[in-house]
Amino acid sequence: MKQLTIILLIMGLLSFFGCNSNKNKTDDSALEKETQDLIDKSFEEFNDRPIYDKLTNEIIDQTSDDNLLQTVFDNIETNFEDGELYSVEKIKNLSEGKQAIFSIWMLQAEVNNGGFNQFYYNSSGQFSEMALIGLKIINAQRFADLLDRANKTYSEIANDLKEKDDGTIESFSESYENNPLNKLDDEFYELDETESLDSIQIKYIKENKSQFTD
Repeated sequence: MKQLTIILLIMGLLSFFGCNSNKNKTDDSALEKETQDLIDKSFEEFNDRPIYDKLTNEIIDQTSDDNLLQTVFDNIETNFEDGELYSVEKIKNLSEGKQAIFSIWMLQAEVNNGGFNQFYYNSSGQFSEMALIGLKIINAQRFADLLDRANKTYSEIANDLKEKDDGTIESFSESYENNPLNKLDDEFYELDETESLDSIQIKYIKENKSQFTD
């Protein structure tokens, strides 16, 4: 999970420099070095970011919007030992605000990477109901309506998908064929373009600091 931010950043860097390299193919080696230096710097900054066992109002106020969700997620993750699997039972012991941000993070990470089908296929799917409640808590009603439809759609096809799943990449790839969840992926991406889910979460955190401070 923690690597998602860095992966997206690297993809953006590679895309940017890939476009520029078409304009100046005579300086490929220098461009590659500059790209690698930026990637290395990004990894270093990500790995060296502060992780707080406890959050305070001051930490939340001083954290930039770009880093606030990561900071809160990192704080929630400190409840787990290294290598410990995420579980609904453990997250339920946290505040409703932390439950919301954690479960929505899991939803976003999976849907943005491989769609709703991947979200339910992986263990992240265990947070589907918590994420639905969380979206309502942070007042992201349109996303909540969409997830509600996705949850209902998955419940209708879950048995068929499980019967076809033999644990291989091939069967996972085949699970996308004629899958009604696919059209909901596009709705999610389009909605996020017009109504940023990150921005809604950031607003909620800032207005409900007591849900995140210890």
